[in-house]
Amino acid sequence: MFSATKFGGNLCRLRKNADMTQSELADRLGVASSAVSRYELGESFPDVAIISRLAEIFGTSTEELINAGEPTPGELRILDGIANGRSVEAQSIEDIAGIAPLLRPSVLERLVDNFSAHGIDISYVVKLAEYLSDKSVLALLEESSPDKLNEELLGKFVPILDDWSKAAILQRILDGELDYHFIRVLLPYVSYYVDAQVEEAVIEGAIPWDALDMMREAIEERNERERGKQ
Repeated sequence: MFSATKFGGNLCRLRKNADMTQSELADRLGVASSAVSRYELGESFPDVAIISRLAEIFGTSTEELINAGEPTPGELRILDGIANGRSVEAQSIEDIAGIAPLLRPSVLERLVDNFSAHGIDISYVVKLAEYLSDKSVLALLEESSPDKLNEELLGKFVPILDDWSKAAILQRILDGELDYHFIRVLLPYVSYYVDAQVEEAVIEGAIPWDALDMMREAIEERNERERGKQ
């Protein structure tokens, strides 16, 4: 997996070998000297557009620069392609998740949209959730393997979704596509009442009668949380 720290360490060595100060390199890149300091410490990663500029300054290739961070072959292909303005597609969700913090949201969205996500591990949806739009998170969730979703994973990304997205997940539960036990995790974060919807799903046999008790417990949990905010 790509390491921003190792990439930064190599960048620092290249700068020193070129007898340049951080300020001088920053001026040539058109960024603040503090940005160069963060790059070298591994606290942040330069925009991929800057990678090609760094390669020119130090007389090397973008691939060699990126390789210093020890990426997987898939991560290297994506980062080097973006740095050189090529259209790239991810071959695995692992590669996307590994470099998600390094990419602009718009670039990450394109990678995910072009990725054939059928049967992906739901844990990768959780890893990508904070970097993607709710729409993309839901698209990945719909293509993931439902049997790999559990209450802990669901609880990690539900709080960051908007009401529409949470309602879409709830509907999958009510349709019997997702485990009805997820009601306990989801409902505390749903801002409207769903009593009638759950009761209808129970009556139609889509989910068991136990779901009604779970719904009441979840609603009480939500109410207690709201009272605690007052």
